[in-house]
Amino acid sequence: MPLLNRAIEMQDEVSQWRRHLHENPELMFDVHQTARFVAEKLRQFGCDVVETGIGRTGVVGIINGRHGEGSTIGLRSDMDALPLTEKTGKPWASRTGGKMHACGHDGHTAMLLGAAQYLAETRNFKGSIAVIFQPAEEGGGGGREMVKEGMMERFSISKVYGMHNIPGLPVGQFAIRKGPIMAATDEFTITVEGRGGHAAQPHRTIDPVVVGAQLVNALQTIVSRGTDPLDSVVLSVTQFHAGDAHNIIPQKAELAGTVRTLRPEMRDFAEKRLIEVAEGVAGALGASANVHYTRNYPVTFNHDRETDFAVQTARSIAGTGAVNEEVAPMMAGEDFSYMLEARPGAFIFIGNGESASLHNPAYDFNDDAIPHGISYWVRLAERSLPATS
Repeated sequence: MPLLNRAIEMQDEVSQWRRHLHENPELMFDVHQTARFVAEKLRQFGCDVVETGIGRTGVVGIINGRHGEGSTIGLRSDMDALPLTEKTGKPWASRTGGKMHACGHDGHTAMLLGAAQYLAETRNFKGSIAVIFQPAEEGGGGGREMVKEGMMERFSISKVYGMHNIPGLPVGQFAIRKGPIMAATDEFTITVEGRGGHAAQPHRTIDPVVVGAQLVNALQTIVSRGTDPLDSVVLSVTQFHAGDAHNIIPQKAELAGTVRTLRPEMRDFAEKRLIEVAEGVAGALGASANVHYTRNYPVTFNHDRETDFAVQTARSIAGTGAVNEEVAPMMAGEDFSYMLEARPGAFIFIGNGESASLHNPAYDFNDDAIPHGISYWVRLAERSLPATS
């Protein structure tokens, strides 16, 4: 089946919703205006249940089919923006300095709202659809909070699906894979304790800046010399803070960064070796290192059967050649992973065309993708819960 005619007809209206959301970005769990906008739309559409405040500021709408009782399938979107200053120059650019939708969550929200409107109008399925609008994907773990609050059990959700736009993939195309599709993302902070003193007398000090510099290089060997080249592991030192004056060797230096992995055993290995290397290098140079290691989002792991189903659904609207079912994993993180730990499901990428990259101040969601996203959600819902089953 090609794109839904109704989805094409809805594009202008849904684009206006998207641009309204883009103009009014909110961060993390502080998405009160966005959640209110979403809840009001769901009520206008005639959703049977609209619940707010789930996982602090999440929204769930329930749409019952007109063909009797059945299971409940969850469709999830994220709502939060990023702490960036927008540089798109678009008429609908952010009205709030230092905040912008640089990851397309405005588009995700609008597409799922469009699908909810269609499904509430037609109800051509047996069972129920839960449309899930989640806060705090960008580092806050809103998906984890919604799961911890019992969302899956409360709404009897049996399977759950997610979608994210990808710049560089043509509009109208999809990409997915079985197994790990996005990485586990961990964070570390290393505090190097030396002995401060006068910059003219370095021999009387233990210079934490020199220790930290050695440590930056040594940490890279964890990946380059400690892991199989075919294993995906990324270790990045992204911060180095030390000292306040030109003529003082400081007492401390602080390094921070991220570790990204696709397999649990490599996650364990990377954490263990990072601590060993930090303490070992610092100790060898007469300093000490204190490591604070935080496990953040787990691997986003697509389940086999649900991935096959998502591929078939995407092909039904885009064609066989427009769906890549063996896309390479991305080493970025995604807290839809928590929902996939709680229920079987799949996470798919939808093309945003040639645009600035995600998390870039020049990025903007491509409204031409809207009919494709709406059609995918609707077909997924109707094919998951066929009226004749």
